Amino acid sequence: LQPAPNAKILDVACGKGRHSIYLSKKKFDVTGIDLSEESIAEALKCETENLHFYTHDMRLPFWINYFDIAFNFFTSFGYFQTPKEHNNAIRTIAQSLKKNGSFVLDYLNTQYAESHQEKPFEIKIDRVNYLITKSMDKTHFYKKIVVEDQSLDQLFIYNEQVAKFTLRDFEMMFSQQGLQINEVMGDYNLSAYDVVKSPRLILIATKK
Repeated sequence: LQPAPNAKILDVACGKGRHSIYLSKKKFDVTGIDLSEESIAEALKCETENLHFYTHDMRLPFWINYFDIAFNFFTSFGYFQTPKEHNNAIRTIAQSLKKNGSFVLDYLNTQYAESHQEKPFEIKIDRVNYLITKSMDKTHFYKKIVVEDQSLDQLFIYNEQVAKFTLRDFEMMFSQQGLQINEVMGDYNLSAYDVVKSPRLILIATKK
């Protein structure tokens, strides 16, 4: 992307800020937003003159015509219940960019994920056991996490779902918000996207 020195960058769904922190060390002016108050509380411990964090819902407008680049990493999208909510999130990002600003979205490749469905597996960390089960239907991927902590009497169960968006879906959503897709890549080595073989769907778009 070759950002200009001191470019203003937005990290959407930044979590505890690991990518924001990295980018700030490159001397960019970085702002991270996330819905989780707990994650932002951790991120704020690293705040500096050129690194800022806010608790914010990506479905709601943020700063308008302010950023040069916006990032959304590691499938931190697709978790909402309705098409309107997903469109609102893309609108927020598009509105936050200056004219000709760039948006990079890193999503799973639906077709690849469908053919590489994982079997249930367990992870044990210290005295906590995690049983992870993945499934899918026509519209979503699902992940169920059962947490068994030996120090507690009960199990904790978490369920996640993410939409099966395709390149065509993103083309439509982006177009509605004035974003033009310029490049499509299929992995973190930035190889060309292959609808069958690529594990990721990485889009680079420009605000027109």
